[in-house]
Amino acid sequence: MTKTILIVEDEPKLAALLVDYLAHDGFNSYCLADGLGVVDWVKKHTPDLILLDIMLPGRDGLALCREIREFSAVPLFLVTARVAESDRLHGLEIGADDYICKPYSPKEVVARIKAVFRRLQGFSAEQPSIAGFSLDKERLAVYYQTQLLDVTPGEFRVLAALLDKPGKVYSRAVLLDCLHEDERDVLDRAIDTHIKNLRRKIQDVSGKKEVIASVYGVGYKIEL
Repeated sequence: MTKTILIVEDEPKLAALLVDYLAHDGFNSYCLADGLGVVDWVKKHTPDLILLDIMLPGRDGLALCREIREFSAVPLFLVTARVAESDRLHGLEIGADDYICKPYSPKEVVARIKAVFRRLQGFSAEQPSIAGFSLDKERLAVYYQTQLLDVTPGEFRVLAALLDKPGKVYSRAVLLDCLHEDERDVLDRAIDTHIKNLRRKIQDVSGKKEVIASVYGVGYKIEL
């Protein structure tokens, strides 16, 4: 099935360029030029991925990201000219799966989108309960002790990697490879942000704080 990408970008030439590149690789695209109608459009049309500029007329992308994450785990890339590490980490903290800095190559954007879909296809549709967790690839859903966790695709991939061998310590570098197939410059702290979000969500449904344990100087593991 052809996947649909929502592009929220107020620069018409840039949006049109992305549409052309995505069409060349078989994606459908829809463009919105401001932030006012984004949430309603996402609820009505359920895109397969969102490219969301931060600086938008009407409503900014960070506020939109927060609201979308209240009802959807759709893969979401924030796009912006802000390149500071704090800005990038903040985007991940509020639920973004990736952070694309302007100026960028449209080819790279398409490659990142294709990598996300390949990663998601790599998981089996359903897995038996492992360390109290069950994963459902079709819905990108994670259950912990029968309670549904509202995770993003990035968080899903990190958790799936940790659950591949519960008790094994995974370094940040290995977990980053699970997030991204290409060799881009990705912050190690992005993994810390995903882990922090996962811990909070697990604690919200179970009250447990140390399901994902830190191993000082090495990385993370699932506690058995």
